[in-house]
Amino acid sequence: MKKSVYITYTNCVTPLGFDLESNWIALQNGHSGIESHADVGLLDSFFASIIPNDKIDEAFAAVAQDENFTKLEKMLILAMKPLVEKHPVTSKSVFVFSTTKGNISLLGKENVSVEAAQLSVLAWKISRYFGFATEPIVVSNACVSGVLALAVAKRMLQADIYDSAFVVAGDEVSEFVLSGFNSFQAMSEEPCKPYDAKRNGVTLGEAAAAAYLTVNESEVQPNHFKILGDGAVNDANHISGPSRTGEGLVRSIQSALKEAQRKAETIDYISAHGTATVYNDEMEAIAFNRLSLQQVPVNSLKGYYGHTLGASGLLETVLGMESARRNQLIVSKGYAASGVTQPINVITANENRKIDCFLKTASGFGGCNTAVLFEKVK
Repeated sequence: MKKSVYITYTNCVTPLGFDLESNWIALQNGHSGIESHADVGLLDSFFASIIPNDKIDEAFAAVAQDENFTKLEKMLILAMKPLVEKHPVTSKSVFVFSTTKGNISLLGKENVSVEAAQLSVLAWKISRYFGFATEPIVVSNACVSGVLALAVAKRMLQADIYDSAFVVAGDEVSEFVLSGFNSFQAMSEEPCKPYDAKRNGVTLGEAAAAAYLTVNESEVQPNHFKILGDGAVNDANHISGPSRTGEGLVRSIQSALKEAQRKAETIDYISAHGTATVYNDEMEAIAFNRLSLQQVPVNSLKGYYGHTLGASGLLETVLGMESARRNQLIVSKGYAASGVTQPINVITANENRKIDCFLKTASGFGGCNTAVLFEKVK
């Protein structure tokens, strides 16, 4: 019989705050980190959710004096530090790192080697900072990375390879990322509007998030979360376009439900991917309808944070857990009228609602899809 894996502690660093509580208050008040920015690369102006450098530097100076860290590294350390202070790293702890582009901004800088921008170098740097003895695991699979990192950590713990896992995810808004999405003509000309009839693309963002996982039931208390099941299926539809039938996402959710030995009707809330692109949102609506999930309350947090790439799945899981912990649904910011062909129950107002079990989904370039099912401990 597989061991049960629990998430007992989380944190996040975003433009809306450098801890979970401040982020939750901002969401309740409808605040967004998305603002207009100008003059990055070939872009004269764009909307994005960006943490000011001076705020990161100020927060980091309060915890460390070493300045030999990039902005992203500081974000990751700030997200991780409260977890390590509460749960010391042991010889059986694993560090799982999720990102899509990591320190890509180092490329092209004078006196900086290409190797310095490698994801493995970044993972080792952060893991050594916190004293991990085990080799770090890097999960970089487009925009499902943050959710998939949780699934990978869960499986490692269930296989008795480790007894605890620290999962951290992060990405920053860089000229490289902005140029890439702009070349796809996928960036919104205004703050993104997931599932809305007037949506026209992605708004990018940056964040770091962290979660502590354990199989030690003595550490588990009410309002912690059990990972019931996960699934990751690639539909191989297109390098950047999702399956028109939602096949990969459907099968990912089915896999998570099968492992959890649950039926779809036991899901109280869905924290969806919701990038606000025409095809992603439509695909998700089709997939949810195929599984009879169209009546389950669903939201996207992209209207608050933008698309934070490799951090998005973990960040949205952390905040989904907070919704369940407090039994409160958060409005899907930017949504006014349905722009998908299949009916889904997009949350239009903050609401008190009993949430015992919730589903987190993510989809990304290359046809990747991941779904993880969580249950609140009573």
